[in-house]
Amino acid sequence: MHEKNLNDEIQRAKELLQNVDAVLITAGAGMGVDSGLPDFRGREGFWKAYPMAKKLGLSFEELATPKWFEENPRLAWAFYGHRLNLYRKTKPHKGFYLLKELGEKKKGKYFVFTSNVDGQFQKAGFEDKRIVEIHGSIHYLQCTIPCTDDIWSADGIEVIVDMEKFEAVGDLPKCIHCGGIARPNILQFFDFAFIPYRTEMALRRIGEWFDYLEDYGYKLAIIEIGAGKAVPTVRNFSEEIAYKYNTKVIRINPRDYDGPKDIVIPISMGGLEGIKAILQDVE
Repeated sequence: MHEKNLNDEIQRAKELLQNVDAVLITAGAGMGVDSGLPDFRGREGFWKAYPMAKKLGLSFEELATPKWFEENPRLAWAFYGHRLNLYRKTKPHKGFYLLKELGEKKKGKYFVFTSNVDGQFQKAGFEDKRIVEIHGSIHYLQCTIPCTDDIWSADGIEVIVDMEKFEAVGDLPKCIHCGGIARPNILQFFDFAFIPYRTEMALRRIGEWFDYLEDYGYKLAIIEIGAGKAVPTVRNFSEEIAYKYNTKVIRINPRDYDGPKDIVIPISMGGLEGIKAILQDVE
């Protein structure tokens, strides 16, 4: 994007944010990159983060499927256990706190809609009841079968991973009901066992929030960060809400910043840089 055009779009974004009563924050994997989390963009990006997956010839889509919890649970928990440990250690970057500050200042407050399963918004102090984790969360577990519709916290669960062999060692997380293998409450590819009620409850809450904004005549703005096209859940949601509530999507993305011109304000920057740019001097 040309520098003059970018500056013009940043100005448009600031004016929008200055004049709204509520903020919807939508986020994909690009939101975590500035915190040091890996970007699984493309096969090579994934293999850079997980060299053993390359040796096994497994892409992200092939590894992130429930079948491994049945066929090779130590491989499945190597992948998800490593990510659980990584996300627990990772500190959210400053952009999270800037967005939270903005959302809390607005009289209609904020809501978060994210495809990320890392729990970084909660770690940055966003209210859990104001977050929709549309693909679930690695910080919650469920039965692999599942023997029940129960979902429980992964707090206290430690998974030791041998990264050389790419397998989990020692005891694997167990279902607290039947004693079988547990898995993260994450929506995987070709996943017919995902228990959706935690996500469905969050969707109900965001629906009530939209109704509340409408009842009070509050104006909404959407800030989208790092949402890619490969699995466009977040992008689609941002655009759907923008059309429905007659507003704009401020799309922060270093590559995939394009979108329908009538609703998208494109900001061709990385997550943290873009957040800082659009929020500077915004009250």
